[in-house]
Amino acid sequence: MDLLPRLDLRGISKRYGTTQANAGIDLRVMPGEIHALLGENGAGKSTLVKIIYGVVQPDAGTIAWEGRVVSVADPNAARALGIGMVFQHFSLFETLTVAENIALGLATQESIAALSARIAEVAARYGLAVDPGRHVHHLSVGERQRVEILRCLLQAPRLLIMDEPTSVLTPQEVEGLFVMLRRLAAEGCSILYISHKLPEIQALCDTATVLRGGRVVGTCVPRETAPAVMAEMMIGRALAAPAVIARPPAGAAVLEARRLSLPADDPFGTDLRAIDMEVRGGEILGIAGVAGNGQKELLAALTGERLAADQGAVLVAGTPCGRRGAAARRRLGLAAVPEERLGRGAVAELSLTENALLTGTDGGLVRGGFVNFPGLRRFASGVIDAFRVVAAGADAPASSLSGGNMQKFIIGREVGHAPKVLIASHPTWGVDVGAALAIHDALRDLAASGVGVLIVSEDLDELFAICDRISVLHAGHLSPATAVAETDIERIGLLMGGMAHAA
Repeated sequence: MDLLPRLDLRGISKRYGTTQANAGIDLRVMPGEIHALLGENGAGKSTLVKIIYGVVQPDAGTIAWEGRVVSVADPNAARALGIGMVFQHFSLFETLTVAENIALGLATQESIAALSARIAEVAARYGLAVDPGRHVHHLSVGERQRVEILRCLLQAPRLLIMDEPTSVLTPQEVEGLFVMLRRLAAEGCSILYISHKLPEIQALCDTATVLRGGRVVGTCVPRETAPAVMAEMMIGRALAAPAVIARPPAGAAVLEARRLSLPADDPFGTDLRAIDMEVRGGEILGIAGVAGNGQKELLAALTGERLAADQGAVLVAGTPCGRRGAAARRRLGLAAVPEERLGRGAVAELSLTENALLTGTDGGLVRGGFVNFPGLRRFASGVIDAFRVVAAGADAPASSLSGGNMQKFIIGREVGHAPKVLIASHPTWGVDVGAALAIHDALRDLAASGVGVLIVSEDLDELFAICDRISVLHAGHLSPATAVAETDIERIGLLMGGMAHAA
């Protein structure tokens, strides 16, 4: 007798206004199968998994669960069936602790103390270190993702949906997560896995379904399919080779930290401890590290959101500015792309034109205290064209863009201000392969023009692909920068885990 699919979707369709997000999608996931769902940003993946999880109701089609047609009215109904989901964008209450947030997603009567002990045990088993007693508003993006993963693991799901789960893990932790997922699959749990890291898909997944434009365009066996072939299925064309750009030798330092020490501004943060760093014009310096090791504090100290005790602790283009704020540093030529696209990088309710003003009050866009709206609209339209942002024009609200397109717009906005140094935090987190290539090319172009670029990322593949030198931030200490040609991912991963002697 043939085994029944754990999940069987037939003809799933969903439209939002004039946009057909899903069009007649068929998808089958078997018990114990690790099934990849691939596609560009905006291909329909998020809508489809929200339908499976009961967040969104389809316009047409059927969902069968273990051979029985069901209606998944809401996430509670999904969890009752045995479906767990780790969202790329988190659903956590800022003012509650980790344990309290997890308790809300579990049908449990156990005390917070007992649950905290269970969370700590599972976290230790899978290398997802997080303190159950910390409040979520103190957590970095990476730590919040770990909370979401832990919440699902504690539910013992029969289908686990994972959306970009490895973007904040070291290579060693990724392997640990894969061991855990393979064990879950061997025990019969089905896994629907979304990732833009095609080598991950090859290493982990049994089958892949590829979406493009809201439709299924093909399936493949990842272990038997080259990443370039999967990427071409996703975007509908051959991938362009990364641009080879001749760069002049690195010039003078455009951003420096000199013995930068800064206590954390909350009890659960990380103190910065005598940070020495130098970004030179024309180079890309990468800072690797597991989330929660001082990245948030370092970025705040470099951009001027927090001030150092000593004016000489931070220099922008040779000017001491440790005691100067963000606006003064921008006038010296510093631009920044924050970790969170919406909320920090852009305001969802505002148009792209209005969002262009957030960091563009200089350079002729504001004159005599009045906004030059025609010039601002031209600037926003120029960013859209230059960075191939898929949007309905400069007046489109930021909330209407996919994550990858919003990221391209924010990076384009900062590049458009002609900085001397650009700080980019997690520049391609959660974006598809096409958008990631475009962003990497833009950063390489910027460095080739003589601009210094600092990238903070947990994605080691990204750092090794585009950086000239890499440092590692661990427990508030920054390692000396090493040329990419003189190190490897394994060694950087060990430094990220605090094993400097082993590295």
